[in-house]
Amino acid sequence: MSGRNAAPETRLAERIGYVFSDPARLRRALTHSSAAGVRKSEAASYERLEFLGDRVLGLIVADMLIDAFPDEPEGALARRHAVLVSRETLAEVARGLGLGEFVLVSKGEAEGGGRENPAMLADVCEAVIGALYRDGGLAAADAFVRPRWKPLLAQDRKPPQDAKTALQEWAQGRGLPLPSYREVSREGPPHDPRFTVAAEVQGAEPATGEGRSKRLAEQEAARRLLDMLRANEVK
Repeated sequence: MSGRNAAPETRLAERIGYVFSDPARLRRALTHSSAAGVRKSEAASYERLEFLGDRVLGLIVADMLIDAFPDEPEGALARRHAVLVSRETLAEVARGLGLGEFVLVSKGEAEGGGRENPAMLADVCEAVIGALYRDGGLAAADAFVRPRWKPLLAQDRKPPQDAKTALQEWAQGRGLPLPSYREVSREGPPHDPRFTVAAEVQGAEPATGEGRSKRLAEQEAARRLLDMLRANEVK
């Protein structure tokens, strides 16, 4: 077993139980652009592997869903898939793995809490999946993904529907134009921003929502607006 002084890629490889034929692949998957050198080359950071890992994860999760829910239509499977490959889910898996302690970042990024940034954790998790695929093919990536995503499939047997979709369907069902969203404000440091977004439907007062990403803020705004619209209908 390697000690705490071993390279991050060596310790992480031991944790996930996979021996890389080329350890440099995993090191690249753990390297943030702030630590990739003066030029901050994408080739030296995790960004290209993140791009690949996103596609590999999507394929594996889709295959898992086909097996787990043989009677569900494509639309329900698509909604499940969107949740399971979301940044929130990826960050949750990354935290469970303790991935933040292995990420290579600049001193400034580390002091700013970069290793706990959910967006960064999600990106690195995808990059690790990409590195596994490049090193050992689909079987290596599959062996990492399935045991970590299988419990997530079982958490909710009902297909999830996000608030933005529900609000859109509410508007369409009443012959109204699609809801619109606008950014009201963005506060906080770059590694931990806070967004405020307003959701609007024709003929109704807008509602605002907050979140650590614009997408999360939109979801919260949509949920609040939908709650308000439904409450007005029963009055």
